[in-house]
Amino acid sequence: MLRFALNDGLVEVEASSGLPTLDYLRDEAGLTGVKHACREGDCGSCVVLLGQPENGAMRYRAVTSCLLPIGALDRHHVVTIEGLNRRNLTPFQSALDAEGASQCGFCTPGFVVSFAGFLLTAERWDEQAAIEAVAGNICRCTGYASIIRAMASTLDRIRNRIDPAEPRIPALVRKTLLPEYFLGIPDLLANLGPAPSKKFPSPSQVMVSGGTDLYVQRLDELVTSDVFVLPPSVETPIRVDDIHIYLAGAATAEDMKTSGVLAERIGAIDRAMSLMGSLPIRHRATIAGNIVNASPIGDMTVILLALDAEIGLIVEDTRRSLPLRDFFLGYKELDLRPGEMVEWVRITAPGDAAVFNFEKISKRTHLDIASVNTAASLRLDRGRIAHACLAAGGVAPIPMQLPQTADYLCGREPTAETAIMAADVARSEITPISDVRGSAEYKRLLLGQLILAHFNVLFDVEEGLVKEATA
Repeated sequence: MLRFALNDGLVEVEASSGLPTLDYLRDEAGLTGVKHACREGDCGSCVVLLGQPENGAMRYRAVTSCLLPIGALDRHHVVTIEGLNRRNLTPFQSALDAEGASQCGFCTPGFVVSFAGFLLTAERWDEQAAIEAVAGNICRCTGYASIIRAMASTLDRIRNRIDPAEPRIPALVRKTLLPEYFLGIPDLLANLGPAPSKKFPSPSQVMVSGGTDLYVQRLDELVTSDVFVLPPSVETPIRVDDIHIYLAGAATAEDMKTSGVLAERIGAIDRAMSLMGSLPIRHRATIAGNIVNASPIGDMTVILLALDAEIGLIVEDTRRSLPLRDFFLGYKELDLRPGEMVEWVRITAPGDAAVFNFEKISKRTHLDIASVNTAASLRLDRGRIAHACLAAGGVAPIPMQLPQTADYLCGREPTAETAIMAADVARSEITPISDVRGSAEYKRLLLGQLILAHFNVLFDVEEGLVKEATA
């Protein structure tokens, strides 16, 4: 039995915990403003807000309900377009109408919900940040310009009327951007009492972390499954001590993107995570899920491999750790014992002389799966590369480090000639295959070019020399 707040009321639901929230909302709750479309988290037409109590307040995230198991809703608040509608149009809905920003209307509820999520979480009323917040919503009619104008006019309306530093929910309610019932949700959820405590799954349960890839791959199986949904990370998901950076297994891609610790100690993480997926996907995709999913092109895994991460595994009272590079044994084969979960990931904090970069090639620049991806972490000493760790995905049955390339780089100056030779070494130590994302020859070429890109970005090597040498 699951108990949660749905829009302005409490519901009790008895259902398979693996049932996608989208199916419950449309088929059982009759909330058809949530649209059924891609089933892959790619279009945004099924976006809802998922609210979680934190420190006596509510934290909301926009998520795709097609990839969200209903088991994740217990003691949470779910908001659909019906829960945002009022007797009259909200200011944003009025702006959409005024700008002609809704034509067939199929995508409009998703845009309204995603923008509401932005209003709830934005640190500043920035138009570009708003565009990025709705980047996971696809519209086939408008060309987006009218939607952008509607967001801009709404932000102009509130920019001087709401201080981003004041309590957000009361301010948005005051300006009729949220219904009043939002104010009572913390008390409503508090009356439900704490959720039943269960730290580990039973042998019959399927473990689900974020589910952003698992539900695309195994939807038919999961719909009727009893899933064990790993609880979200409420404590500080990313922390640091004198030597290490610790990332909780339940830390999300968005946690990584917005982490001040990672930005300060590693750098370039914001750009890397922006390439991974839309905001609703980053709100759900977890480090543990990305690692255990064992995709050969997992972006988060490749980043962590380049940082030579170590993982901590736990089952009941038994813990162990091992280098992440040793966790992958073969295609979708892991050094993972029955019932084990990824508890944490540990990175040795790079020093001041360290640099990091991530590159990927995909059909779309953003929000797409890579054909090939790669990350590099390098440390300089007196103008030479003293330490190197590189990783790549899409070029072998597993996400892999590039030890031969790293060995070649150590002791050398970061010049164009060094980059060219390193690209050749990298191409020699991979075993790509031809598939829907490109031929083996194409992927080998891509990795070499991305190695050159690392040097262009990190050391501003003379691009002309690189182009001439690889012509």
